[in-house]
Amino acid sequence: MSKITQNSARRTQNSQATRRDFLKTTAAASAVVATQLGLPAVHAAGSDRIKVGLIGCGNRGRGAAENVLSSASGVQIVALGDAFAEPLKNACELLTKFVQRQEIKDRDNTVDLPESRCFVGLDAYEKVIRCPEVNYVILATPPGFRPIHIEAAVAAGKNIFAEKPVAVDGPGIRKVLAACEEAKSKGLAIAAGTQRRHQRAYLETLQRIRDGAIGELVGGRCYWNTNTNTKRLAKPGTPDVAYQIRNWYGYPWLSGDHIVEQHVHNLDVLNWAFAAHPVAVVGMGYRVPRDPGFGPIFNFFAVDLEYPKGIHALSMCRQISYCANEIGEYLVGTKGMCHVNAFEINGKRLYTDKEKRKHPNPYVQEHTDLIESIRSGKPLNELKNVAESTLTAIMGRMSAYTGKRVTWEQALNSKEQLMPDSLTWDTPMPVPPVATPGKTPLV
Repeated sequence: MSKITQNSARRTQNSQATRRDFLKTTAAASAVVATQLGLPAVHAAGSDRIKVGLIGCGNRGRGAAENVLSSASGVQIVALGDAFAEPLKNACELLTKFVQRQEIKDRDNTVDLPESRCFVGLDAYEKVIRCPEVNYVILATPPGFRPIHIEAAVAAGKNIFAEKPVAVDGPGIRKVLAACEEAKSKGLAIAAGTQRRHQRAYLETLQRIRDGAIGELVGGRCYWNTNTNTKRLAKPGTPDVAYQIRNWYGYPWLSGDHIVEQHVHNLDVLNWAFAAHPVAVVGMGYRVPRDPGFGPIFNFFAVDLEYPKGIHALSMCRQISYCANEIGEYLVGTKGMCHVNAFEINGKRLYTDKEKRKHPNPYVQEHTDLIESIRSGKPLNELKNVAESTLTAIMGRMSAYTGKRVTWEQALNSKEQLMPDSLTWDTPMPVPPVATPGKTPLV
């Protein structure tokens, strides 16, 4: 088993009426989504406290911790882990303030973060997972670490909320799929950060498509075209590992490139709609001139996705500023078209903006659904879905980097391992050359 090691540096009572009102509201909101997902329509309250360990204390990690505190009653953040001390300290301070909000107090949710359960270093994940107080881990480090962390959490018998994507290469996906089966055998619950699958409007729109609103699906397209991601958190001269982890988005071994890290959301919607993953892809992309300090990732990708039954879909993602942008998904059927993220079928919107604003926050709902599944004894396991969507994105990157057609089997069985087997702060990590289509080999 791959292992990353490094020495580490080191209720409020509320009125019963308020609590009852909150629980009624939570039950009503989550029942709709639970029904769509096939989960039991029960609220997330219960005597079993959810004790959360957060691994990865950056913006998304802190956001996920706030989401779980907002999702159900009886939740407590009890451990933190990060490679660096600064984000851990910030997370501890901000979460301590967050639980002072009245709506969080009404849920009887708290933080309990003594220094003995705050861990810094590349091995911090192991220490959080080993905490006997933790029964629910949030995995929010750079994606390259995700397979290792999922594997360790499942081995330790912890329920998991894993941010997307869940790997950056074929070997990582194989590790995740194995962990998925082990989690099922242990009765563990796992949700992924593909929040669209917990968003009421998406759920109801996709259900109408499954019910034949636009006939048989014959094609689709999806986009994540946006501005350049140029923020750097470490300066040149910082040792390789620390520099690249600080600036993780620009390095494929950590992010998988933006087609994997970001565009996976849209690709997940296509896989969800077609109830399948692509059998093969042909892609292209490249890197426009930019500061070499941002790593060797591409700026744009365009990929033809070949699904079963001869269905094709276009995938496009771009990070270049001052260009026309779009983020969304479309489906084409024999009886019309669906603009999925606009929740529009054959030109008719399913909701007004006012109606959508009343829907539950999907970033919160995914934790509500996960906790409900734990407390009901019917554990949710989304790992296979998100692994397949992640591999779909990896296929697109592999094809664009090499200029080759890539099949599902080639990507799944690929020997190209971007994530090192072992890592310390002193590990040399030279920056690889920018991939060149037609020259970079398909491994």
